[in-house]
Amino acid sequence: MNTKIAVYGKGGIGKSTTSCNISIALARRGKKVLQIGCDPKHDSTFTLTGFLIPTIIDTLQSKDYHYENVWPEDVIYGGYGGVNCVEAGGPPAGAGCGGYVVGETVKLLKELNAFYEYDIILFDVLGDVVCGGFAAPLNYADYCIIITDNGFDALFAANRIAASVREKARTHPLRLAGLIGNRTSKRDLIDKYVEACPMPVLEVLPLIEDIRISRVKGKTLFEMVESQSTLKYVCEFYLNIADQVLSEPEGIVPKEIPDRELFSLLSDFYLNPVGGTSGKRNQEDLIDFTMV
Repeated sequence: MNTKIAVYGKGGIGKSTTSCNISIALARRGKKVLQIGCDPKHDSTFTLTGFLIPTIIDTLQSKDYHYENVWPEDVIYGGYGGVNCVEAGGPPAGAGCGGYVVGETVKLLKELNAFYEYDIILFDVLGDVVCGGFAAPLNYADYCIIITDNGFDALFAANRIAASVREKARTHPLRLAGLIGNRTSKRDLIDKYVEACPMPVLEVLPLIEDIRISRVKGKTLFEMVESQSTLKYVCEFYLNIADQVLSEPEGIVPKEIPDRELFSLLSDFYLNPVGGTSGKRNQEDLIDFTMV
């Protein structure tokens, strides 16, 4: 089994925190896991390693791009729970292409005979899909997982990501595994979106502060539970996600919802929460305003 997963979502939605906990959950299920951070900030794996590891792109530059001079220990670092970690890094701000860096990362891991040595490779990708460069991990992935919350902006971003999966699925064996709702006490807007664009909801994580502050502490929930046993139930959510991934689901090619239609759907939810029509005119004004 060699399954590759690309994790996407709106910037700041909690992708890295979620990715690290999923990686640990997969390792707890006996799988050999590699997490690849695809962000110039190179902080995807921070909660696994406890420090910012050197990036592949910086290591290659220091070796003048002589791949034969790079060793696995130069770029692959051990993290908590046996998860191995790589940070792709990125070009300087305003220069270069993130897709090039992802490509170089995969190329180097193949040169090191590491890319196919893992049961699971998880790509944690910068923000939502805003350009072809950062859609590059979808070229290598078997599944995409989208992180969202129960809010308008995150679901709008989720729809853009779903559209990218749909486009990539035309030429790649890629499927959407589903959505994960991160830190939310409600899922009504998520359910509204999934009703219009059918896709699995893998899990909705509870709204507890420990998930957020785990990032600040540089620890996964699985490490925190060693001293806070009350958090054990939270780890079960991530283990459930891991079990669904390991079941090798068929996944889906998402339905396409145009931006205007989605805006109407989501804004109507806010303006007419009980299904009335009193907010209809305001809704139309909002739609027209966004199209200017």
